[in-house]
Amino acid sequence: MAEKKTTAKKAVKKSEALESKPAKERKPKVQLSPPAGGGHGKKYLAVLPKVDKNKFYPVAEVIQLVKETSPVKFDATAELHLQMGLDPKKSEQNIRGTVTLPAGTGKQPKILVLAEATDTKKAEAAGADFVGLEDMIEKIQKGWLGFDVVIATPAVMPQLGKLGQTLGTKGLMPNPKSGTVTTDVAKAVEEFKKGKVEFRLDKDAIIHMGFGKVSFAAEDLQANLNAILGAVRAAKPSSAKGTYIKKLSLSSTMGPGIKIDLNSV
Repeated sequence: MAEKKTTAKKAVKKSEALESKPAKERKPKVQLSPPAGGGHGKKYLAVLPKVDKNKFYPVAEVIQLVKETSPVKFDATAELHLQMGLDPKKSEQNIRGTVTLPAGTGKQPKILVLAEATDTKKAEAAGADFVGLEDMIEKIQKGWLGFDVVIATPAVMPQLGKLGQTLGTKGLMPNPKSGTVTTDVAKAVEEFKKGKVEFRLDKDAIIHMGFGKVSFAAEDLQANLNAILGAVRAAKPSSAKGTYIKKLSLSSTMGPGIKIDLNSV
């Protein structure tokens, strides 16, 4: 009993000591201000005044502004961003296709062809950068992704199922709609080397893609843009309702977006 009383007294004293101890002062939280310029670099901020974010420009003026507002030292890609009046959740409206850019892309794509030996020889002769089948599949499974386009023959597609997650998430899985599943691999290689590109609707109903380099002549960028818009319009699904192309803007890599007056295209 004596031990219990002693323990109880100690607990009471400890509790009283804690209560009498002054509460630790809390330091006020420091409110961090957002970085100046919204986190953009000096070169971006220097070209930003050239663009009125609320204005819709004629297409010719936009192309010239894209060339003038590139904030990087390298030859940036000219990019287009199309907001479509489509529902990506409906399979028939989830459009994708290919178009050959008349002035090219400004970049030589690295092409991988997955096929049997007879077809890989044809692909190699046509300019494919990498060819093979089991060896290339194993290499990809180990993490190699040193290519821009994958072309395959229908016969080997069942073997590519194991690469679905790796290639699918990168938009590289061969698909008949994009012209990358074909029996004529040599022709496909030549087409992609000459400027054939794929367009596809993303989950936000937007099509993002490059259409050349800022070093291109304005008329070449215009020709490439017209080719893409023509292909996108031709791909309009019959179930599409309302405005098909809602918004269109152009930019350079890391440059400001510039809105286009759709009446000018």
